[in-house]
Amino acid sequence: MNTKNIPLAERVRPKSIDEIVGQKHLLSEGKPLRKMIETDQLRSMIFWGPPGCGKTTIARIIAQHTKARFYQINAVSSGVKDLREIFSKSEKDILETGKSPILFIDEIHRFNKSQQDALLSSVEKGSIILIGATTENPSFEVISPLLSRCQVYILKPLSDDELETVLESALKKDEILNKYDIQIDDKDYLISLSGRDARILLNGLENSIILAKKNNNKIVLNKEIFFEAFQRAQPKYDKNGEEHYNIISAFIKSIRGSDPDAAIYWLARMIDSGEDPKFIARRMIILASEDIGNADPYALTLATSCFTAIDYIGMPEGRIILAQTAIYLACCLKSNASYLAIDTALEDVKNNPFEPVPLHLRNPVTSFMKNIGYGKDYKYAHNFEGNFAEQEYLPPKYKNKIYYKPSQNGKEKDLKERLNRWWKNKPR
Repeated sequence: MNTKNIPLAERVRPKSIDEIVGQKHLLSEGKPLRKMIETDQLRSMIFWGPPGCGKTTIARIIAQHTKARFYQINAVSSGVKDLREIFSKSEKDILETGKSPILFIDEIHRFNKSQQDALLSSVEKGSIILIGATTENPSFEVISPLLSRCQVYILKPLSDDELETVLESALKKDEILNKYDIQIDDKDYLISLSGRDARILLNGLENSIILAKKNNNKIVLNKEIFFEAFQRAQPKYDKNGEEHYNIISAFIKSIRGSDPDAAIYWLARMIDSGEDPKFIARRMIILASEDIGNADPYALTLATSCFTAIDYIGMPEGRIILAQTAIYLACCLKSNASYLAIDTALEDVKNNPFEPVPLHLRNPVTSFMKNIGYGKDYKYAHNFEGNFAEQEYLPPKYKNKIYYKPSQNGKEKDLKERLNRWWKNKPR
């Protein structure tokens, strides 16, 4: 094959452990994965990490170093039939090479339960060494029986320095690129466009070189060329994947932590990636009650109005409403007292027998009910000074139980003082 037709990322793929950039926590001298490779004591494993961090490269190097037969499939385009064909070859491979073949399954999280089930027997017997690669949390996407038979290795995204190393190595070692004098005016911008994905970085570099004007052997690459080559930064976001939950979690925690700047950043990440604005608004409604509550009751009103406004006007104008609401909620005084109150009460209800409603709280809708004590001694609050009359409203078992413990923040400070003034025997 003409090497010009092979993508740059494939041409410069590392051929040995020492050529791999990044993943030092797994591949440095004495680290677990390196020791397993060097001693040829392989076990089935799953590589969990972002795209372009080296999962496929490491799998291929493992096979090359251990001289094991290597089968590679992609879970998107393969199924049980493909697995069975590989399983049927594995016994012959073991006889010929003396070791189990390696089956590398890219995007293993795309396999459904029955497809993953088909792997169990061969993995259990050791007739194949499974290396699964996934960008999604395997505890969510890989069935428990298979997960328990595999060692999970977490691969980290490449740092800016590591991506620069990948870039410099490609410029020097690639037999096509090293024929040119390539000048990169803004290396940081090029790296930022990659989204920390080495494959995107290298293919974007190659596209940039194709687009650039060549003056003899000299090529100058600038921001304009990079933008045209990449079109845009690659968003690391999948509305159905783990990053979806990671970013909304960061957004909510930023608001809870009263950091409007961080909240706006994560909000921008979601908007830029096409997240459903109603999903964002719904989560802010929940937060307004869970984390702010009665410290600022208006927060819930604003969050609810935000959802309604988004429904009315949609995007892109809705981004302004989302931003306004997120900033206000982040700046609010916080209290989770209502959240704790209902959860504590629910725990009592679930873990204990139901207590009968005290007679004085029951409504005597018939004369018979009245005669047997329904409503007896009930104090009608409006007949007393200040519209308050101290009496027991809880079942006897929970007498003096306190579920709601207001904070000292905002409106709740006033509520706390009022409750302590009314309920002198139940200080909060």
